[in-house]
Amino acid sequence: MRNLDKYKGVIPAFYACYDKEGNIHPEGVQDLTKYFIQKGVKGVYVNGSSGECIYQSVEDKKLVLEQVVKAAQGKLTIIAHVACNNTRDSKELARHAESLGVDAIAAIPPIYFRLPEYAIAQYWNDISEAAPQTDFVIYNIPQLAGVALTSNLFTEMRKNPRVIGVKNSSMPVQDIQMFCAQAGEDYVIFNGPDEQFISGRAIGAEGAIGGTYGAMPELFLKMDEFIREGRLEKARNIQYAVNEIIYKMCSARGNLYGVIKGILKINENLDLGGVRQPLPGLTNEDLPIVEEAAQMIRSAKEKYM
Repeated sequence: MRNLDKYKGVIPAFYACYDKEGNIHPEGVQDLTKYFIQKGVKGVYVNGSSGECIYQSVEDKKLVLEQVVKAAQGKLTIIAHVACNNTRDSKELARHAESLGVDAIAAIPPIYFRLPEYAIAQYWNDISEAAPQTDFVIYNIPQLAGVALTSNLFTEMRKNPRVIGVKNSSMPVQDIQMFCAQAGEDYVIFNGPDEQFISGRAIGAEGAIGGTYGAMPELFLKMDEFIREGRLEKARNIQYAVNEIIYKMCSARGNLYGVIKGILKINENLDLGGVRQPLPGLTNEDLPIVEEAAQMIRSAKEKYM
């Protein structure tokens, strides 16, 4: 049996950290890593969607991961998303991640061209073979990648002994149940949609990776605690509060991750910069929304913690 306990818990998706010129800010990356350690989360998911991976270079991603590993000092489970839109760069990042000793690598399927399932499996397996001593997590996010993880493709990928689970960010909660039923106890299915945290956990997800966790990790940790204790009504109350906060954050004209970074600056004194173009930055009209969302988080923590 594999050691999967290190993946079972709340794992925030790591945010891109920029300096005033829009370059990767190593000190910001380390500060955010230490923040997550202090909050008590299980681990971090680095260079994924929340890390603006589509707009990062290979060297950017290497620098971010190096700084996370340096600051974590073995105190966090680290999953490094390594997918680029070509196999060569993805393999380079996989090798680099393994050299740093991360717990797992992860990858979305190739985007833009619609590839047959056997080609997607080959892409994932090629990446995995570049890091032969490292666990592999499939990232299923069909609404953005344009292709879904099917039962047949999952069956094929489980022939790879390094595959340990699926980060499932598809919207139907039923998909989590389907993957859990297929995979059995030797795999971890991670809940992806933050607004369905308790739904995914209730139907079988044993871990969770999400893009808004970093703005309010205490609330997701408390939900996870209540779920483990079977106190679903209390967990549901927090889920409703969290969802209202997410809806408020998504109401800004600027990108969601810009809003979250604004919240972290207000509530946690973390300065992570803005977002990388073409993602839209915050406007002056967005600032009251950021302030209100930050206050909503503080109020929810006072009420439920």
